[in-house]
Amino acid sequence: MYQYFNGVIIQLSSIIIAKNEERNISRCIESQLECIDEIIVLVDDSTTDKTLEIARSYPKVKCELVKWCGFAKTKQHAVTLASNDWILWIDADEAVTKGLSSELNEFKSSSPVCSAYSLPRMANFLGRWIKHSGWYPGRVVRLFNKNNANLNDNDVHEELVVNGITGSLQNHLEHYTDPDIEHYFMKFNSYTSLAAVELVRNGKRFRITDILLRPLFIFIKMYMLKLGFLDGVQGFILAVFSSAYVFTKYCKFWELKNKIKK
Repeated sequence: MYQYFNGVIIQLSSIIIAKNEERNISRCIESQLECIDEIIVLVDDSTTDKTLEIARSYPKVKCELVKWCGFAKTKQHAVTLASNDWILWIDADEAVTKGLSSELNEFKSSSPVCSAYSLPRMANFLGRWIKHSGWYPGRVVRLFNKNNANLNDNDVHEELVVNGITGSLQNHLEHYTDPDIEHYFMKFNSYTSLAAVELVRNGKRFRITDILLRPLFIFIKMYMLKLGFLDGVQGFILAVFSSAYVFTKYCKFWELKNKIKK
């Protein structure tokens, strides 16, 4: 994973993009104060709450109001503002755990042998930590050397493209994904639309089984094969909602394909 070495301390930057995140941003920033040397927060200029004021109240935070240009491109811009080579990508509704903070401090005193590192992520859905349903450990590549990794241009679910080996950390991020059902469906429409556009851009073909079988398979996979029933009522709701997400995404994909033909 990494090796202890010669005395040079690695400096870490983190990047966060945020829009109307006043209920999350303080938790996100404060969770990093003991392990991150530079925190960069880009706030969407259409934000209407106090996200910007809250972020600017922390001396360690470098804050900028920006015009939204998509998840990937906005994060790519954040990377260019980082003073350090090593960067932790973290979302505004996530938080660094005490264990991960300690592990990152150990990392800073090491000699990394990889270009990037994945870490497990545990999600809080409707007030419950989801430990099954295919969501945990849900590893994500979030710690990276900007000289050897970059974000792709996906409109949704953007990822790091790593040149080199990807290692792994052991302690997890906390993800406060959906505190209530209203919040889930506030994201639902835009995310399914972005995902449908991505399918068109990638040249995918629509098949009737996309809306007949894919949603059913997602429910069976999450609730039964991935033991979602052990996550209580939230596990059932999550499986149903995820099935509806896939159904809606492919319905929008079908709609876009038909518009293109006309």
